[in-house]
Amino acid sequence: MVDRTFGYEVMSFLDAFSGYHQIWKAKEDEEKIAFITDFGTYCYNVMPFGLKNACATYQRMIDAVFKDQRGRNLEAYVDDILVKSKTLEEHFNDLRETLDTLRRFNLKLNPAKCTFGAVSRKFLGYLVSARGIEANPDKISAILSMPSPKTAKEVQKLAGWINSLGRFISKVGDRCLSFFRCLRSNKGGQWTNECEAAFTGLMKYLTSVPILVARKEGAVLSLYLGVSDTTVLAVLVDDNRGVQHPIFYISHILLDTESRYPTLEKLALALLVMARKLRLYFQSHTIQIVTDQPLLKILHSGGFGKTA
Repeated sequence: MVDRTFGYEVMSFLDAFSGYHQIWKAKEDEEKIAFITDFGTYCYNVMPFGLKNACATYQRMIDAVFKDQRGRNLEAYVDDILVKSKTLEEHFNDLRETLDTLRRFNLKLNPAKCTFGAVSRKFLGYLVSARGIEANPDKISAILSMPSPKTAKEVQKLAGWINSLGRFISKVGDRCLSFFRCLRSNKGGQWTNECEAAFTGLMKYLTSVPILVARKEGAVLSLYLGVSDTTVLAVLVDDNRGVQHPIFYISHILLDTESRYPTLEKLALALLVMARKLRLYFQSHTIQIVTDQPLLKILHSGGFGKTA
């Protein structure tokens, strides 16, 4: 969904007003969510927050309401709605269509949280614009302003931020391996000189995080695979515009048994891992695998086929 915002010059970000409360409960279901108070027994007339299937129900409603716009000039996830256009003139028409749809289904917006005619804004944890997909600057600032972790809890917090930015960090497994080893050690997350050096290197990298592009429908993409003693890694690239542009960085830290694989089997493992993590891309695009090893030979070998 975030990928589909790439290349649009003008965007408006809409927020539904108490979204769940805009779905009316069926009369026969009201008693199922009744509650007792000192003043009597009451029940909701609308869908309350806290129901297990509330989010899925609301998303199905949004998908049905905007079925003619989703993917064309609008993206919607729960109560976050993004209207996208190539030009300002088109945007007026797209907004009119969206607001007419909302009015027809009697759905309301929260004007305090709506932004109209923006060129860049945060959407689903990313900063989206016509330039591409950028990392959330708040997450980057949080790491850059963070002192060196001293406790296991602080290391866990750092690891969580790194995982949320993993798409933007090349060789994240190698860069941050010492952090994860620190958490797995029996010394309670003791911060070492190796961790401090890795932390300094990460801080330097985060000062110039790359801008990623989105996949273009029907484009042939390239997946570059690499291995090291401790990780397998890849970068998904769009090189159809004359210049290579990264789409996704992925790293996988090898388990103890995986680290003892021969190089060729590590590459084959890398392909399996990346195919699972990038399933959507593999299903909708032709992807060229780029490596300096005879990967096809290993994939067709009987021994590896049994382990896979």
